Amino acid sequence: MWAHQKMGVVPDIMTLGKPMANGHPVGGVVTRAEILSRFREGYRYFNTFGGNPVSCAAAMAVLDEIEAQDLLANAVAVGAYAVARLNAMKARHPCIGDVRGTGMVFGAELVLNRDSKSPAGEFTNRVINAMRRRGVLHSSLGRHRNMLKIRPPMPFSIDHADLLFDTLDEVLAETPLLP
Repeated sequence: MWAHQKMGVVPDIMTLGKPMANGHPVGGVVTRAEILSRFREGYRYFNTFGGNPVSCAAAMAVLDEIEAQDLLANAVAVGAYAVARLNAMKARHPCIGDVRGTGMVFGAELVLNRDSKSPAGEFTNRVINAMRRRGVLHSSLGRHRNMLKIRPPMPFSIDHADLLFDTLDEVLAETPLLP
């Protein structure tokens, strides 16, 4: 469920936010008892909304839904499918320099030249805008803003992925690499 698990790392402190309650205002901190006790010894902490029962119910409903719909398994399956679709597109589109992904976090690095990996930041921006005009929203990241950042919600399905990648395939074919 967490990126740190994939990396084999156990964090000292984890902070959680809005996705925890599907957009309802809630946040959380997860840590070990000894860290929390040191914090409580050194600082007086008060939060007006801490332990709000409505927020807690919203967060619990999200956890219940993740379990009931087996969304962790869905994330693994759809994520693998997405990376496979992106790799197939890489074979057809020389502007895709690299494909990365795990679970519901995946994307493609767009380049001017695959051998040199010259970043295609402006091209990436034009691709994102063309996708937006077709009703598909995502963004870019990276130092050169040339990595398509795709982080759909956990209920994202293979049908949704097909719509996304069919549209992206068309946009990449129609958008010139250089203006």
